[in-house]
Amino acid sequence: MIDTRRRRPSDALEAIEPPGNLELAAGVVSVTALVEILGALSGSAVWLLGLLVFLPGTASALCTAAQTRFVAAWTTVIVTLTVLLRGSDVGRSLDRALLVLLTLALGVTSVYACQRRIRREHEMLRLRSTAAAMQRHILHPLPLVTDDVLVNGVYEPVQEDRLVGGDIYEVVASPFGTRVLIGDVQGKGLAAVGAAFAVIGAFREAAHREPTLTALVDTLDSAVVRHNSYAEQSGDDERFVTALVVSIDAHAEAQIVNCGHIPPRLMHEGVVTTPPLESGVPLGLAELASEPTTVGWFDFPAGSTLLLTTDGLTETRSSDGTFYPVDERLTEHLALSPTELPRALYEDARAFAGEGSQHDDVAVLTVRRSPYR
Repeated sequence: MIDTRRRRPSDALEAIEPPGNLELAAGVVSVTALVEILGALSGSAVWLLGLLVFLPGTASALCTAAQTRFVAAWTTVIVTLTVLLRGSDVGRSLDRALLVLLTLALGVTSVYACQRRIRREHEMLRLRSTAAAMQRHILHPLPLVTDDVLVNGVYEPVQEDRLVGGDIYEVVASPFGTRVLIGDVQGKGLAAVGAAFAVIGAFREAAHREPTLTALVDTLDSAVVRHNSYAEQSGDDERFVTALVVSIDAHAEAQIVNCGHIPPRLMHEGVVTTPPLESGVPLGLAELASEPTTVGWFDFPAGSTLLLTTDGLTETRSSDGTFYPVDERLTEHLALSPTELPRALYEDARAFAGEGSQHDDVAVLTVRRSPYR
């Protein structure tokens, strides 16, 4: 059985937090008093009254509709009283009337703009809630725990306002042991979600049904082929998927099939190695392969950790075009726990490339063999 331990961050769907009513009232009164004092000292209220006119606009961007109505009404009353009591400072009667009407019009416009903003925020929250629910169905939150392994990791789509991209992962506790999938759909962002969902759906079903990894991988390849057939009919691009499929059970060895993906790194007793594995063709291109799918075996003793990544990490480049040295940086971070390692590598890669330079989805997983096996 799989146990999911992490929840979606609570701040992922937050809207703008409006100020409290007392805080708002204190701010409005303070600004009003300051404007009136400056007006009295300068002897002219024309340009100072203009400052009050912008209060409703500011409220429309930060406050609730009720708070914006209060600010608009307050501003209109203050401007009207100032015009009546200090009319000689404001100019001709026509100018005074226009100023009051302008203040009233800006107040009404600000309330309308506030209501529009709130509706857009609510719509955005609904859309993001839908995307979050879709992500939870496509990619289960990490960590994932089975009888054989603890899987931790980090997943970061290249489009920061998206929760799902082209990198995929899944962990299934099957009758044949724990099956782990990590993959990278050709392309990135939302355009790759269809193929990603096809592979993950097929993996979740076939991992329980197929006793061998070769049969499991053949099923995944067929799923990508079917997806491409549907995509061609609808005018979308066909895609392939690079993937690693790992099977771990009570034995000291693990099985793996590499479908054109980045090879894993094995960490055990302070040493990092790359298991010698043959690489096949990506999912969706099996008909082009000259040889059948082969399964690789490697030692995976209790307490060891397997690092699985996508090319969003390994192909990160610095400003001079140098690729991120995964093996070197991994060795430097061996003291970290499997829980901390994925995030540390991701942040280190971003620092290596420079801020704002993520050009691909990134997935980094650590698969920790249970010490009790």
